[in-house]
Amino acid sequence: MQASRLVAHRGHLARHPENTRAALADALSLGARRIELDVQLSRDGVPFLFHDRTLERLCGVAGAVHERTAPELATLRARTPSGDSCQPLMRLDELPALLSEHPGAEAFVELKRVALEQHGMERVAHAAEDALGPALPRCIWISFALDCLLYLRTRAVRRVGAVIERWEQRHDPRIAALRPEFLFCDLEGLPAEGRLEQAGTEVVIYEVDSADCARALFARGVHAVETFQYARLAQELRS
Repeated sequence: MQASRLVAHRGHLARHPENTRAALADALSLGARRIELDVQLSRDGVPFLFHDRTLERLCGVAGAVHERTAPELATLRARTPSGDSCQPLMRLDELPALLSEHPGAEAFVELKRVALEQHGMERVAHAAEDALGPALPRCIWISFALDCLLYLRTRAVRRVGAVIERWEQRHDPRIAALRPEFLFCDLEGLPAEGRLEQAGTEVVIYEVDSADCARALFARGVHAVETFQYARLAQELRS
């Protein structure tokens, strides 16, 4: 089983809060060669790793990332559901140093729709590019916002990934225009049978937590699966 066929979704969530440096570093140390993370901007335009539209589930406080400044977000802590791990929110500009410790690793960087709605795609894209700096060649931009990916193509971005919820959405004319290197689709939005292929594109399915499911998807033509359970799934696939 090639490590690149598993994408560590928001890091290693079995031990650490999602999208934190600890979660991403743990996944990479366990052998992950591809990680996925989510990006939003603070009120003052600093990119942070965060998935939800509100801070409540992870940080236990009201409001949203875009409603707080970077210094305010730096005081917050993300927690695991059990509460046994508590970690600071990670800024995107911390990612280059982390990737430098793991040669060959790559990151799927998802630009969240809430950030694009609040700040506009140009501001989000430019802020994220500035934060990543030398790590840009090792990052793949992904998003549900296809118009944002088309904009990134005008900036000579080398690799992008379109994210869809249902398999039939791959026929969206914007995807044909985009010609993405990767296509992410929700497991729940797949047809029950048939090949899962898109010409010239690596297909990645999220969210997969079973080795049997992963093997079945690989047999249908899927290149990789995204999982919250990286360590366990990697072990099950090896055995």
